[in-house]
Amino acid sequence: MVSIPPEVYGDAAAVLDSALIGDRDGVVHAFDEAVDKRGVRGAYDVAVCLAATLVGEGTPQSFAALEFPNIDDAGYDMRWVARFVSACANADDSTGEALFSAALVDGQLSECLLTLAGSTIATIKHRAG
Repeated sequence: MVSIPPEVYGDAAAVLDSALIGDRDGVVHAFDEAVDKRGVRGAYDVAVCLAATLVGEGTPQSFAALEFPNIDDAGYDMRWVARFVSACANADDSTGEALFSAALVDGQLSECLLTLAGSTIATIKHRAG
């Protein structure tokens, strides 16, 4: 994956802090702050950090499929998260960037990022037992 600037981790932590308490507006604000600092690339970098958290450490690259049984039955945001995380797990930057751009053009990026943040928190809680 792309090299992530160190300050992005603080932005990702702010997103997760808000998601942890169920503050949707706080999640959106944290992503907006990343955009204010580094443009749309800032939000993309935060999304990559969240996806990396979902994947976890020690996971082999190039293992994740972009298509799943019945994925087309899921909402746009859930399909996007599954595919974005898979692209990140596979270190497939071009697909991750294409998915991000498509969600932006489709007017769905905000909802997709909210779902990504919620999925990340759910995964963290699940791992913690």
